[in-house]
Amino acid sequence: MPEEGSERSTPQGVPYKDIPHIINADGQYLFCRYWIPDSQPRALVFIAHGAGEHCGGYSDLAQKFTEHSILAFTHDHVGHGQSEGDRMVISDFHIFIRDTLQHIDIMKKNHPGLPVFLVGHSMGGAISILTACERPTEFAGLVLISPMVVLHPESATPFKVFLAKLLNHLLPSLSLGIIDSKWISRDEKEVEAYDNDELNYHGGMRISFGMQLMRAVANIEKALPDISWPFLLLHGNADKLCDISGSQLMYEKAQSQDKALKVYDGAYHALHKDLPDTASSVLKELSSWILQRLPERNPVQS
Repeated sequence: MPEEGSERSTPQGVPYKDIPHIINADGQYLFCRYWIPDSQPRALVFIAHGAGEHCGGYSDLAQKFTEHSILAFTHDHVGHGQSEGDRMVISDFHIFIRDTLQHIDIMKKNHPGLPVFLVGHSMGGAISILTACERPTEFAGLVLISPMVVLHPESATPFKVFLAKLLNHLLPSLSLGIIDSKWISRDEKEVEAYDNDELNYHGGMRISFGMQLMRAVANIEKALPDISWPFLLLHGNADKLCDISGSQLMYEKAQSQDKALKVYDGAYHALHKDLPDTASSVLKELSSWILQRLPERNPVQS
């Protein structure tokens, strides 16, 4: 951490005083983004990004919300993008949830009375689920894009899990290998953009980080039967990074009366960055679902 009185800067060298940010409970600076509609906001939407990426990749989603008078906001998680913290290192997955709730509380105070929705992709889906589980009556609904609900069966065989637990004690910084970007999207331009984005983390995932993901999905599995809040699941059946069986399990196990699962045939992991038809459909589904759950506009405000 910088010395007291020194100017805090992002890992890329940008002074935090020049950019939107919050300071979490550990004193770490988190870079924030806000998309504010021209008219009076009707709702708040927090967007939780996935592992190794950053919140700047969700501008298309956020802009779609502003068209419907919805204020979207987000931040780079600790250890990601323009936020402080060792890259892709977390001592406890709950830190992601704690920071999310802190940011939401700030926005609720600034915009009292508005319904709050969560949108989460991949690991951000896991963060969103566990955030809503902490305050089950606080959110108007969740939209989860290719959420991490279970670990991919190929990467979580009993032997691999045993080995990971053993190595976590011996070599917690050992790399498990990098995310294969070709499985991000069927759109080659999007894969190239992901590879060239210096704010994305392109190194290997540490054993210790993998263990935190394992603990997160274990907590989600325990929570599934008690989930009663509204949610929409969007998942591609060719997703090699977050297995679709997790979304299917959540849909089956959750007791929510207002729940839906839409499967995109042949689609990869980042549905909002997949082939144009898929990406367009996702934006439409997502915004329509949230709009249908907003209170009617007051005629005086419309």
